[in-house]
Amino acid sequence: MKKTILITGASGYLGPHVIDALLALGHEIIAVDIAPAPGDKRVHYFQRSIDDIDQSVFCATGLPDACLHLAWRNGFTHNAKSHMEELSSHYAFLTRMASFGIKQISVIGSVHEVGYFEGEVDENTPANPRSLYGIAKNALRASLEISLPELGAQLQWLRLFYIIGDYARGQSVFSQILLKDKEGQATLPFTSGMNKFDFITMDELSAQIGAVVSQNTVDGIIHCCSGKATTIREKIDEFIATNDLKIRPQYGVLPDRAYDSPAIWGSRKKIEAILNSASREESH
Repeated sequence: MKKTILITGASGYLGPHVIDALLALGHEIIAVDIAPAPGDKRVHYFQRSIDDIDQSVFCATGLPDACLHLAWRNGFTHNAKSHMEELSSHYAFLTRMASFGIKQISVIGSVHEVGYFEGEVDENTPANPRSLYGIAKNALRASLEISLPELGAQLQWLRLFYIIGDYARGQSVFSQILLKDKEGQATLPFTSGMNKFDFITMDELSAQIGAVVSQNTVDGIIHCCSGKATTIREKIDEFIATNDLKIRPQYGVLPDRAYDSPAIWGSRKKIEAILNSASREESH
């Protein structure tokens, strides 16, 4: 079923990729961001903050079928004060959209909600976040789980893990490696690099997000992930070799972050059910 989908954070790190995935599936997009319009004529674009989105936005397009909330500041800075300072704005926006009558609310979550953990994470894994980013995301999820059903809306909480891709727009370690190599820096001090994380490419992630939002049968916490754990050292070495970079990481120079899990990856049970269902529909 083709939908009209409101997307916040449309010009951010994830936004352009997710919009492309949803457009390819035939959906109509209403995009919102505080940044200028990207210029895609297929998209209804509004330059404003989430605090300024009211029913007047939908006069020209009609009420969306779903809201996909990507907007979030300082996602790469895990202890930025903005995570806690702006939490109420995210809650107010999403409950306001539900009060308007949008029945499907999809929100980007993070593995950092879980906190220090070792093993596979599923929707029943207890959350014990150890960063302001994780605390804020977890608090938003918990509050929406209470409030959205009361407003007649369902919650899809898309918990993301570690994203590889779009290095020019991102602020990950891979982006930093590219930048420092371009500047001619020979080495980069780093942690031990032995933590194992669930890495997923931007293209695969965008496809998974598109599949989740395209349906409303599966909701609750849904992991968008690869389902396997790889050491960050392996990923960095592979990245440097693939891109023929001269810079070399100095592993073990920096201390490992206390809140990083030794090995953590997501359960693919729900996302595989969604992807398999989408594949069956395409084949008919």
